[in-house]
Amino acid sequence: MQYHPQPAPGVARPWAFPAPERGALPNGLTVLRCHRPGQQVVAVEIFLDAPLDAEPEGLDGVATIMSRALSEGTDKHTAEEFAAELERCGATLDAHADHPGVRVSLEVPASRLAKALALVAEALRAPAFADSEIERLVRNRLDEIPHEQANPARRAAKQLSKELFPATSRMSRPRQGTEETVERIDAAAVRAFFDAHVRPSAATAVVVGDLTGIDLDALLADTLGDWSGEAVEPRPAPPITADDTGRVVIVDRPGAVQTQLLIGRIGADRHDSVWPAQVLGTYCLGGTLTSRLDRVLREEKGYTYGVRAFAQVLRSSAPDSASGATGAAMLAISGSVDTESTEPALKDLWTVLRTLAAEGLTDEERETAVQNLVGVAPLKFETAASVAGTLADQVEQHLPDDYQAQLYARLAETGTVEATAAVVNAFPGDRLVTILVGDAARIEEPVRALGIGEVSVVTG
Repeated sequence: MQYHPQPAPGVARPWAFPAPERGALPNGLTVLRCHRPGQQVVAVEIFLDAPLDAEPEGLDGVATIMSRALSEGTDKHTAEEFAAELERCGATLDAHADHPGVRVSLEVPASRLAKALALVAEALRAPAFADSEIERLVRNRLDEIPHEQANPARRAAKQLSKELFPATSRMSRPRQGTEETVERIDAAAVRAFFDAHVRPSAATAVVVGDLTGIDLDALLADTLGDWSGEAVEPRPAPPITADDTGRVVIVDRPGAVQTQLLIGRIGADRHDSVWPAQVLGTYCLGGTLTSRLDRVLREEKGYTYGVRAFAQVLRSSAPDSASGATGAAMLAISGSVDTESTEPALKDLWTVLRTLAAEGLTDEERETAVQNLVGVAPLKFETAASVAGTLADQVEQHLPDDYQAQLYARLAETGTVEATAAVVNAFPGDRLVTILVGDAARIEEPVRALGIGEVSVVTG
């Protein structure tokens, strides 16, 4: 038998997050482009400065309905025709609304980019917002709400937002609206929100992929360049305030065999110099299967299939914002345990936090986290969509174009002591709001005995 020689490893090449080229169209649309040879599926992300706090009072969810309606027909195509044209391009189009604004995402083979981008431009320039389509989207959204209420993780997230933020803050209420507010939305409300906030001067398009042989300047001019609208001053972002007084809220689910845990507070966003250390420390606490929380609660005690700690940016303002508003991230620990294990799991979780504060992280934990976070970056950004999504995140969070590349350098430079201080400050045992979705009759008294905060019970 003849064996082929074993392949020899290639020469390791340095990697850095792709640097985009920034420009603008005459209509005011900002453009970031990134040529990625070999990426024959081009990704386009368009950020629209239409934040949730701009929704009219009593119409929470109108941004979501508007974003979903963008692909439901234009002045040239019905909803069915628009979908058929996208399918002919081999393209996928999605849009969603969040606190910073609306994101429109397109993926399409490079050979059909011109046709697909023309459809997207058509949807932004002249959406139909037909009464029948808006009514259908409203009904669909109303049908989703009971399912979200029944989902323990979604219900916990909803309650945590309600607890952390004042009732006057848009962040205290569900992103996609409630039954009461969604029922009020009609085509006129959607059109009004679109006309007030969707315009090229307040939008950014990110294009990533193999652009060989594509005259992107001409293509953009013929498509998104035809989109017009009056320029407006940037909308000031309201300040973010939160109450992280240590307390426990049980969302009662009689008969539940599991308890969903969501423990959180508000902390620094990516503009803060502590962010890299916070990322590193949070990863050591609960970022992977070998983190402290999983090692204790999953491997040693068998309470859960997994517990994760994470930081999710909610909204960021430009550093020179005249409003003086600051950004914020949700710092949270999430997981589920069987009902009987609720009290011991919480007790051990708090023990992990106290031990971390008293003894700190180890150099080995820090080194493993750096290797995992920095080492997998080339794989994480293998596709054009992942690069485009991250660049769009930077745009909506008012970060410089080289932020992601600099972040990896800062992560590698962050020491154990710095990471320890950041994660201990991020998750202080006496300043955490704990949401438990489970059977209150079985877990209330044991949890109350833990002394981790005042306990209250709500229904639903």
